[in-house]
Amino acid sequence: MELKQDLNALVDNLKSERDEILLKLHLASMEVKNEFESLEPKWDAVLRDCAELGDDAVEAKDEALTKAKRVGEEIKHAYQRIRAILTADDD
Repeated sequence: MELKQDLNALVDNLKSERDEILLKLHLASMEVKNEFESLEPKWDAVLRDCAELGDDAVEAKDEALTKAKRVGEEIKHAYQRIRAILTADDD
């Protein structure tokens, strides 16, 4: 199932991005920390949705996969914003 593979790849990339941000977050402003913290419930939901979806996903699960991927993309864009702020703060 291509959608599930795409979602798994997205989650793997988000895990790496999240770990890198966590390393730098202690130096960040409160605004950046708050934005990151606001993403944590979404991150937890994506991980939970991925865990609940088996390899034999049926049509009903396709909708859940699509939703999880959409939320994952939102998190990805937010992580990119946070990384840009953290990188600018390093300069």
